[in-house]
Amino acid sequence: MVADARFHVTEPVRKAIGTVLMPIQWLMLKPVEFARGGAGYFQSLEEAQKGRDVAQSRMAAMSQQAHQVELLLQENSQLRQQLELRDRVKAPGMAAQVVYDAADPYTRRVVIDRGQMAGVLPGSPVIDASGVLGQVTRVFPLSSEVTLLIDRDQAIPVRNMRTGARGVAYGDPVMIHGGGMELRFMPSNADVQEGDMLSTSGMDGVYQPGLPVAKVVKVEKRADSSFSRIYCEPLAMMSGAQYVTVLQPLTDGVRAEVEAEVPAPKSGKADKPAKTRDLPGRRSEGARP
Repeated sequence: MVADARFHVTEPVRKAIGTVLMPIQWLMLKPVEFARGGAGYFQSLEEAQKGRDVAQSRMAAMSQQAHQVELLLQENSQLRQQLELRDRVKAPGMAAQVVYDAADPYTRRVVIDRGQMAGVLPGSPVIDASGVLGQVTRVFPLSSEVTLLIDRDQAIPVRNMRTGARGVAYGDPVMIHGGGMELRFMPSNADVQEGDMLSTSGMDGVYQPGLPVAKVVKVEKRADSSFSRIYCEPLAMMSGAQYVTVLQPLTDGVRAEVEAEVPAPKSGKADKPAKTRDLPGRRSEGARP
């Protein structure tokens, strides 16, 4: 042992034995690898079958909901035609991909790969497949910064889809598994229940009405306050979202429609001055006493 430690006498022997035993070790490990691979294959096959069953059940439920939505849209269109009401403004949108999370640890923001050159405007709503994700707060030439709904500085007007009551939901980054929302300034006697769905009300002129926002998960009635503590869970994927849609703010769409509806003045013809009517107790200029 002393000779091996100082002069490395057995080093060549150790290398030769390792070289000879390498094929034997490889052959002995193969059955173990095959067993692990077979177990993983059957496990992944079972998970894939479960995922297929869940997807088929969701597709069946979505198909039923799609038929109901189609019937409701037809009824809504017929009622609007009967009442001669104006259709809701439909904001155009563009697809985008989330590149990374913002570097600021005190805010909840993400960066998308669409910017000013793609036509993104500050204040544009951002949604994913489940609901409203946030709002564009900063625009760069090739990218944009989106503030999520769970950010403490973010607020969105919402409407209870069950009762029709309107309110404002504020972000709370430390609530419900790292981020949630709170429906504030709701009276203690307000009809709000767990499981109520909240959608955009469209009162701010930014978000299109009817977009899904959050679900009420907890309602606290406090005796020391006239307002309730209502906690909500966002429907959109606040962490891990990959593909989103950037909508155009409704304010710009409404302004464009109003400008298009206002007729332009005809050139070459002077406008006739409007006749003014004298107010009681006042005389018009040049009138005789």
